[in-house]
Amino acid sequence: MHKEKSRLRIAGSIFVAILMICAVGAHAAVKSSPPGESRADILNIDTLKTFGPLERGPVEFFHDKHTVALEKAGKDCVACHLKETDKDRLSIKFMRLKEDNKKVVMDTYHANCIACHNQMMSAGQETGPIVCAGCHAKEDRAMSSRRPIGLDKSLHFRHEKALEKKCEQCHHVYDEKAKKLIYEKGKEGTCRYCHKEMSEENRISMRLAAHTDCVACHRALQVQHKTAGPVQCGGCHELKQQQKIEVVANPPRMEMKQPDTVFVKTGLKPDDATVRMSPVPFNHQGHEALNDNCRACHHASLTACSECHTIQGKKEGEGVKLAQAMHQKNAMASCIGCHSEKQAAESCAGCHHFMSPTRKGSDAGCLVCHMPGAQAGAPLPSDEKMAAELAGGMLAARTATVSTLPENDIPETVEIKSLADKYKPVILPHRKIVLKLASDIKDNKLANYFHTDPATLCQGCHHNSPLAKKPPLCGSCHGEPFDDRNPFRPGLMAAYHQQCMGCHEEMGIQKPASRDCVSCHKEK
Repeated sequence: MHKEKSRLRIAGSIFVAILMICAVGAHAAVKSSPPGESRADILNIDTLKTFGPLERGPVEFFHDKHTVALEKAGKDCVACHLKETDKDRLSIKFMRLKEDNKKVVMDTYHANCIACHNQMMSAGQETGPIVCAGCHAKEDRAMSSRRPIGLDKSLHFRHEKALEKKCEQCHHVYDEKAKKLIYEKGKEGTCRYCHKEMSEENRISMRLAAHTDCVACHRALQVQHKTAGPVQCGGCHELKQQQKIEVVANPPRMEMKQPDTVFVKTGLKPDDATVRMSPVPFNHQGHEALNDNCRACHHASLTACSECHTIQGKKEGEGVKLAQAMHQKNAMASCIGCHSEKQAAESCAGCHHFMSPTRKGSDAGCLVCHMPGAQAGAPLPSDEKMAAELAGGMLAARTATVSTLPENDIPETVEIKSLADKYKPVILPHRKIVLKLASDIKDNKLANYFHTDPATLCQGCHHNSPLAKKPPLCGSCHGEPFDDRNPFRPGLMAAYHQQCMGCHEEMGIQKPASRDCVSCHKEK
């Protein structure tokens, strides 16, 4: 009987202790972060999956919250991160330099994290959980608001200026023979060319590279009480903090010995029979000014496009041929893809959204790039300087179309009466519309060069008509009623409504509303 009571007392004590621990752990877990909070510093600690399936879910870790707590205690990054051997930087791993085995890594987290939380709890300070469920929660406690960040022209210039043009502090390549990182002047490229999304053999991911080197540099400057960039997650990845970053309005051009003008080459010999198009003179300097970084076009390396994208395609270019690389509409690194993105702007979308890229007469657009001044198969100067001068001369001779037809050649109004059975004829303010469209794009260089004729603007509505002052009427192609022999050609009523209301919608014009018929059609 006495033994039974002893066992009950022991069991009761253990139960009470468990309740107290769970209550303390739960209390700490609730205080650690409000439910549904949006944060940019969320890290998922799932390191153990390297050794196999996780026994418990990953730990949702708030990095900046811990950094602030350490600062209040007079500590910094070295409280959690060890210094790498023979390097003046800290390991990005927690309290270790390498992954030993599952038990060692797990014990490293449990021993250090729980010990710190217990120590703070004993001191009466607000702290994190000390029980399993407090860290390995089944549900997320916060939503990630993390935004990616990179070096645009402004940030690159600021770093270049701060480092006194010592590019070797950031840029390096791997020397296969020497088996080490070296600096090659004049061959600097974006870090993303080598450091990919995931770590590979002997090559860490872009995320690890940035956090290892960038944060280490910022921290070293802060230790020296010098002006430096952020070391906390939110400083780079929080929207409000990104908006506070100083922007240099017109940063100087990067010094990469790049040409001002150049010919887009095929990589083939000039007399090769497969060269059927005239070469393309390219305003390299002008396109630099329109983009934040070189990767907008040079997405894999800073070499010529034809190095990877050949006429026939090859492995280095993932089989994408040169013509495809330049003309793919859904690829932002291609010429057509980038231009199509610009055409989605409200001032352009009213016409281009409904315009087929293969419409009749579109060959004129090809000649804007493939200029007839350099004939197909004609040899270009082998000297790069002479070739650049020839390309620059051809571009300078190009004439931009900055206006449309003279006002007197544009009908002031057009009466649409073919559907006037229930309503009065529609009086279209034709000249007003044309002049408004022309005004919206008068400063658009892309439009000025690709609108090769004053009548080009007319093709926004008269989309399959030749360039002319008086294009054919809509009813010349769109029949009334719908022609079932041409299923992809709408009837006249559908063509009018699609073109007019579609243009209003794409250009953000609120009226006339799509269902407000009497805004255009006055009732009889």
